[in-house]
Amino acid sequence: MKLDVEVLRYLSKDDFRVLTAVEMGMRNHEIVPAELIDRIASLKHGGTYKVLKNLLKHKLVHHDSSKYDGFRLTYLGYDFLAIKTLVNRGVISSVGRKLGTGKESDIYEVAAEDGTVLAMKLHRLGRVSFRAVKSKRDYLRHRSSFNWLYLSRLAALKEFAFMKALEEHGFPVPNAVDCNRHCVIMSLVQGYPLVQVKELQNPETIFETVLGVIVRLAEHGLIHCDFNEFNIMIDDDEKVTVIDFPQMVSVSHRNAQMYFDRDVECIFKFFQKRFNLSFQVSTDDNEGSDADTDETGWPSFSSISKSSGFLDKELAASGFSRKDQEDIEKFIEEDIDDTDSDREESEDKQFVESTEANVKGLSSLHLEEQEEQTSNSDEDGVEVKQQSCEAGQDNRAEIQDDSDKEEDNQSAIENDAELNKSLNKQRKRAVAAARGGRRSFASRNSYKDKGGKSSQNSRIQKQLCSW
Repeated sequence: MKLDVEVLRYLSKDDFRVLTAVEMGMRNHEIVPAELIDRIASLKHGGTYKVLKNLLKHKLVHHDSSKYDGFRLTYLGYDFLAIKTLVNRGVISSVGRKLGTGKESDIYEVAAEDGTVLAMKLHRLGRVSFRAVKSKRDYLRHRSSFNWLYLSRLAALKEFAFMKALEEHGFPVPNAVDCNRHCVIMSLVQGYPLVQVKELQNPETIFETVLGVIVRLAEHGLIHCDFNEFNIMIDDDEKVTVIDFPQMVSVSHRNAQMYFDRDVECIFKFFQKRFNLSFQVSTDDNEGSDADTDETGWPSFSSISKSSGFLDKELAASGFSRKDQEDIEKFIEEDIDDTDSDREESEDKQFVESTEANVKGLSSLHLEEQEEQTSNSDEDGVEVKQQSCEAGQDNRAEIQDDSDKEEDNQSAIENDAELNKSLNKQRKRAVAAARGGRRSFASRNSYKDKGGKSSQNSRIQKQLCSW
């Protein structure tokens, strides 16, 4: 997409007001209705449709009438809004030539008010060559719907944050100046991409420097994930500068080792092919080694100490979850509050010892009772043997007596049931005779017994009547 900034000269305040209204409407609408744009812009003398027609002519908005009459913002219109804001802030004053085009961004040369030349990076996610952003990066988190302009804005914010933090920690990165929407302003690196360099005076030194940057990033809790010859700049003095940071992840990411090994492998292969450096490209032998590197100089991810900093925590890098943050905070609290932890441990030990003592006391009581029972049984063993025959005879007699008593009780219960049945029949006959032989039919609105207090009272009354 060609960025023709000359159109900015001919855009009025009303044009930017309507552009901002379309941007605000796209927060909740994929295609913003024309009536909503008119209400948000609220121009004094009207004329919103005329302004939209002018913006449509310059391809700053796109008209869609498939479902309803509406408009959406294009990348060119988004560029104009960002550039206008940066100009009002006094960050830039002019836009120059295009410096390069990547799979997800365009880079232009801009100038500040004092004449300083800077670089402007415009993120343009959603191109045909790079549309797997939702599955490969975590910009959306848990959202299901997305907009390419919104994703570009998130990528720019993330890159600006990483660049600012790495610069503060002394990494060879460009100087982050400002950020607005999907636009990032940074210092212009006076150099060339490493992929365009054919010869180096000290290729071994450059190789060690580049490899050291990867290891330092890992020590600070970050992995570049796209560390190759296209994202390494080198100037005439062979000074190295690293660019492109939106895809960085944490060392706690589930695929951190794979990304780290891939970055290292890209550097090894490029220096071996371009500058004929001799070393083996293998990671199988150094996975279990304790040293930082093996004989060939290949760094091991498992042996790198991640104690230099927690930039992934500070910047909320991909893969650094809330659980990891809580674990680190607990670890820090344990170091600070050693006395409290020791006291808690002593209390826990006392509690465990007291419970064990109680358990032992209970078990000893049971054992003493068992010993007394066994001693008594041993002393009375002879008497029990002598009285066994007599007890057997007595038990048989008692069993027979118990069986006779049970039979008598069952017969008594059966007789009582028969008496109750006969009494109930006589009572029913007496009530029927008193009513003149008429049956009583329950009314439609009669109370139904539902097991409450009234039902219990009715049962008591029935029992009293029966007696």
